[in-house]
Amino acid sequence: MIGTRVSLQAADQKLADGFAKHEGTIGALLIDGKKVMPADVIQTAQARIATSKAAEASHSAWQTAVKADKDERARTHVFVTQVRQALLVMFASSIDTLADFGLAPRQRRAPKPSVKVEAAALAKATRQARATKGKKQKAKIKGAVAQPAPATSPAATAPAAVAPSPAPAAPAR
Repeated sequence: MIGTRVSLQAADQKLADGFAKHEGTIGALLIDGKKVMPADVIQTAQARIATSKAAEASHSAWQTAVKADKDERARTHVFVTQVRQALLVMFASSIDTLADFGLAPRQRRAPKPSVKVEAAALAKATRQARATKGKKQKAKIKGAVAQPAPATSPAATAPAAVAPSPAPAAPAR
């Protein structure tokens, strides 16, 4: 039998009232191979009504408790959030201590794509402004040795000085 709690209570009450009214005319019933007296049926119906009413009362109590819990959580939310923030600051380098409080260390957030694009453009502009080169570009640069000019004077027989190539500046990091 499917119905609301109220309709089930009403059906049980009518069953109990009917057996109480006709108890004298109804003899023992044979239910599931056992003899059942009308008083037993009335007692069972009254027990069902009592448990239904108890469930209804406990449901109301539960609803009251849930509302009280929600109100308390709303009232203390800011305070508890601030306590958690203070603990994260105090024990930022101690993961085990944070775990004792049920907290995890703050995770570093990944930069947004727009920030990455700006950083790459800035790095490229900086390299161009400083005329810095990468490993492959530096490897292609070779120093040139000046060839001595054939001369007949004794000054011309002195070894020619090698012009040093300009040293590249260190790349910015």
